[in-house]
Amino acid sequence: MQSAWLALEDGTVFEGRSFGAPVERSGEVVFNTSLTGYQEIFTDPSYSGQIVILTNPQIGNYGTAGSDSEAAKPYIEGLVVRDFSSLTSNWRSDTEARDFLSKNNIPVVSDLDTRALVRHLRSRGVMRGVLSTLESDPEKLVAKARAIPSMAGLDLATRVSTSESYQWDQPITPCSPSELLKPPAELKHHVVAFDYGIKRNILRRLVHSGCKVTVVPALTSAEDVLALKPDGVFLSNGPGDPEPLTRQIEIIQKLIGKTPIFGICLGQQVLGLAMGGSTYKLKFGHRGGNHPVRNERTKRVEITAQ
Repeated sequence: MQSAWLALEDGTVFEGRSFGAPVERSGEVVFNTSLTGYQEIFTDPSYSGQIVILTNPQIGNYGTAGSDSEAAKPYIEGLVVRDFSSLTSNWRSDTEARDFLSKNNIPVVSDLDTRALVRHLRSRGVMRGVLSTLESDPEKLVAKARAIPSMAGLDLATRVSTSESYQWDQPITPCSPSELLKPPAELKHHVVAFDYGIKRNILRRLVHSGCKVTVVPALTSAEDVLALKPDGVFLSNGPGDPEPLTRQIEIIQKLIGKTPIFGICLGQQVLGLAMGGSTYKLKFGHRGGNHPVRNERTKRVEITAQ
């Protein structure tokens, strides 16, 4: 292991140890409060351009499994954890988590006070940062953090989107033979899914619900989408700021009223902007599998993943 540093644009510097790729990475520093699902976080395109802090105190104890990835590769810029387990215990695991990250050139900092770091971001808001094993001078690292371009105004969705359309037909795969997850007998509905950074499990859920799914690039024209004769259009999750996605918004405006449209995450924001709404950035985004939301119909509080 070697020393590593995380420097924030407000001048705060944290020191830890690194066993991942010996590189220097920069990005928006954010935190996720999920207790499990770290591999899904690593490979979620929504985290493109971000250094992720995991609040769960130990990470890596169940390794990684190829079928659990949300995309073909990790999208995080770097990872910050309190403790990275040296042991893996999971019959489904095919690669240790640290090896998975190292092979993909993702730097990892452990033995860092993640509680203090998250409390700092919670009170100050997310900010730009540099994660480095190559530079130890705090002033130089902070200067680099302040020089990072803001994510505001960037079209990251097009950057992570597929370049070609494709069919997705894989349903949810049970973790064990005892799970009663029967695939649908028939795919009755055709859904066209815009890929702004779509996760594989979203596609599996659509198929499991009885949908034939065609995934299309983020800038596919409304005319080309309607030519596919969809029963509905799905707008996916994705990274970054929705407001600069003017071309995507114009496409959705042409589809409104012609086919049912459903959006999640970034896709929901694109749909809102297409219908005349506005968006603003939260002090720190909701990232985790344990966010309470009140259902206004039932008045019950439900735990959601965001």
